Amino acid sequence: MSAVCIGNATVVTMDPSHPLVPNGVVVVADGRVRAVGPAGLRADHADAAFVDAGGGLVMPGLVCAHTHLYSAFARGMSLPGEPARTFVEILERLWWRLDRLLTLEDVAASAEVGLLDAIRHGVTTVIDHHASPAAVDGSLDVIAAAVEAAGVRACLAYEVSERNGPADTRAAVRENERFIQGLHHRAGAGAGRLAGLVGLHASFTLSPATLATCVGVGSDLGVGCHVHVAEDRADQEDCRRRQQSRVVPHLAARGVLGPGSLAAHCVHVDGGEIAALARTGAAVAHNPRSNMGNAVGTAPVPALRQAGVTVGLGSDGVSMDLFEEMRAAQLQQRLATGDPRAMPPAAVVELAFAGGGRIADTLFAPFAPGLGPLGRLQPGGPADLVVLDYAAPTPLTVENAAAHLLWGLGGAQVRDTMVAGRWLMRAGQVLTLDAERITARSRERAAALWARVGPA
Repeated sequence: MSAVCIGNATVVTMDPSHPLVPNGVVVVADGRVRAVGPAGLRADHADAAFVDAGGGLVMPGLVCAHTHLYSAFARGMSLPGEPARTFVEILERLWWRLDRLLTLEDVAASAEVGLLDAIRHGVTTVIDHHASPAAVDGSLDVIAAAVEAAGVRACLAYEVSERNGPADTRAAVRENERFIQGLHHRAGAGAGRLAGLVGLHASFTLSPATLATCVGVGSDLGVGCHVHVAEDRADQEDCRRRQQSRVVPHLAARGVLGPGSLAAHCVHVDGGEIAALARTGAAVAHNPRSNMGNAVGTAPVPALRQAGVTVGLGSDGVSMDLFEEMRAAQLQQRLATGDPRAMPPAAVVELAFAGGGRIADTLFAPFAPGLGPLGRLQPGGPADLVVLDYAAPTPLTVENAAAHLLWGLGGAQVRDTMVAGRWLMRAGQVLTLDAERITARSRERAAALWARVGPA
């Protein structure tokens, strides 16, 4: 892979040792960052082809810490009957009806849509949580094939749940086990392109016996669990009724939460549960736009971070524009607390880069040791980066860079996307996927799926 030197740019490294390089360059070779520094550094790397960033920004690619690629077909979907009034009704009337209709062809088509969206918005690492009860076997391989074609990095998991009966539960466990076992022999995993977790839906759809089975699979394969935690009060109410416990201690006592596990949402966790999450070492994926859309509440992100919990930023399938997710993360906290000081820009940006990067480093480590650090640009690290068109209308400094990222940028300004030194998008044109074909195929398959939707 030829070396490149990306210059005529302000480089936002997310590396605390030198976070901002005005008029800087990033030199990339063999899938890694060779050097980051001032423009004069270019002379030391004469072998590198120069890429003009047009005076814009160069920064690390974003990490989406929790999403559902299969959600692509829900956009614009109209369902018969009254609108859902609660979170559980949203699951029953929308998501659990949609996922039961997915075929393997639908899984492939929806994955391509989500990955195309990721590349266009500068997301270079995706942590996905999948469900397709009528097409379980091989579904993670179908998504993995789309990931490898797209060129991004992804950590995949299949959602184990007991909502469709014991046969479906067993098939879901097998799919996680089969896929993760296969990753240890798959080139994409060794290259840091693919990783796996054991996917679990949530405490309220799983028995202690199934939790134990899944934890055993993960332990045998050296990976953790990816599970929804206290997204809605209904999860806590069910756990108190059936387990005489709150959700976090229930899951922690059964080994679900640990240093390699990812807890999505954590909206309705109390102070004791926050401390317990910190003790387990589990990371949290925060999804503010989804939480607002489902009216489930506001996650205590500042308290989680203060307790030492690693928190990353996810989309929960809303879209891959994590710049919008960052803005929502700040606004939601300020509205919920009535405090305009809540979630300052630097804290929000840290979710998307440092937090997401630490999560990704942990999840990919069993398959590609030494891959990271993701979420920052530093010599020797992965060359996962984006170039954005941004002419700052006010001075851009170390002190205010986070505010520029939060309120000056959007996914539409991403011009170029690179993963492991390979360009996935240049000048707004995706190079690895056929956007026109993907969009047409998705419309066709979504229309056919909508026609199959029956009563809840």
